Amino acid sequence: MTGVLMRGGRVRSADGRWCDAIAAEQGVITWLGDAADAPAGLAVRDLDGAVVLPAFADAHVHTTMTGLALGGLDLTGCGTREEAMKRLAGYAATHPAGVLLGTGWDESRWPDRAPLTSADVDRAAPGRVVYLSRTDAHSGAISTALLSAEPGIAHETGFDASGLLALDSHERARKFAYASVDPVQRRDAQRRTRATAAALGIGCLHENAGPVISGTDDLADLAAIARDEPGPEVVTYWGGLDVEQARELGCAGAAGDLFLDGSIGSHTAALSRPYTDRQITRGILRHEAEDVTEHVIACTEAGLQAGFHVIGDLALATALTGFEMAAVTIGAERVRAARHRLEHVELADEWLAARIARLGIVASVQPAFDAAWGGPDGMYARRLGTWRARGMNPFAMLESAGVALAFGSDAPVTPLDPWGGVVAAVRHRTPEHRLAGTAAFAAHTLGSWRAGRIDDSGALAPGMAATFALWDDPDGLVDTLLADEDPTGRAYPSCRATVVRGTVVHSST
Repeated sequence: MTGVLMRGGRVRSADGRWCDAIAAEQGVITWLGDAADAPAGLAVRDLDGAVVLPAFADAHVHTTMTGLALGGLDLTGCGTREEAMKRLAGYAATHPAGVLLGTGWDESRWPDRAPLTSADVDRAAPGRVVYLSRTDAHSGAISTALLSAEPGIAHETGFDASGLLALDSHERARKFAYASVDPVQRRDAQRRTRATAAALGIGCLHENAGPVISGTDDLADLAAIARDEPGPEVVTYWGGLDVEQARELGCAGAAGDLFLDGSIGSHTAALSRPYTDRQITRGILRHEAEDVTEHVIACTEAGLQAGFHVIGDLALATALTGFEMAAVTIGAERVRAARHRLEHVELADEWLAARIARLGIVASVQPAFDAAWGGPDGMYARRLGTWRARGMNPFAMLESAGVALAFGSDAPVTPLDPWGGVVAAVRHRTPEHRLAGTAAFAAHTLGSWRAGRIDDSGALAPGMAATFALWDDPDGLVDTLLADEDPTGRAYPSCRATVVRGTVVHSST
């Protein structure tokens, strides 16, 4: 894009004004305002009434797994185990060779609320090597054939003879299953995710890679595609304690899915008190505060972001104790300036939120989690009891405490769907946790870009990157949200085009 004036639309400026024109040159916004006052000598393009907004950034994505789900066996939305297994059987019939990979099943939505087992999988796909990830990606079901092919799974923590796996056994099974994805399939999946994101007005993806999630080859392929092919920018994170490895991989941080705990749905998130529906456990804490301290210091000194996956309140408190000890050692200002991150932060009280804010840590959160599992009848309430579940995903309280919020999807756990995320935060199932529309939109744009240390995107102003999306919004959702009004019942806008640093990466025409 060189010297272009786009006019005849509605452009949302960084200061909240609506303009009707915007100009950009060499990938940078040079001017915006009323078309009558536009600089001369620019090529003119008609916006034809489009709403122009900063492109979204999704602060937590698993790119390859998302692409495989988009093009493969996705069990999301199956209302019964029978429906899920019928879908598996059909997929197996059309894919007669190789390992069968699937994701998205959620027994909390089924009438019997019992998870999948090897017996279920074997009946649907007899003799096949099958791995089916639960929706949260923290447990999964495997076939007998997969266990026979990798018998060491049975000796790992979290193994159950039913074929439902968690913890180390699940990670080993997942690693074995995904090793069947060849480089061509992997790159195709990555391109599919980027194309899907671009078509949703997303200009940046934060890839949460790591030794138990994907692997170095997967990350290297994605980084090369993002560097060489048009599409959303990709900020990469490596979920391991090896800071030097993260730096060698070109990552922004040794962060993301560096697991301090697991998930509520799989009973592995680390809690201060036992699960209501499984009193024998409080989940699993994978690292101690001293480990966090050492990691935060190493990352800060290396110029990288540190971060951890924390869902339960015990995991969050442990992480914050570790960060605080690091701040005592190397100075609080250095820790704050590093813009470190915590992923999920689902079970925080006001005391924990104040500690997050004091340390300048970004909370990378997923509003779709509440939409999927919140409310008095949701999975969170069954796992934790109604009272504790009301404290889940307290976005308004975090914002009031001064915590910087960044929104993401954790795709494929929940779909790439930025407008859905914004609306979910505004329509939180617990009313006191709801954000205003302007705050929710900012968290999915400026907040998420800044979480990846990209400060020239996420808002439209001269000098900022020409990274924006053009929307058709006949139902007025944008105006409703940005006026902090209730968006209930309004249809989502459709993305006409997405532009990243002056390059059109999606066009619906």
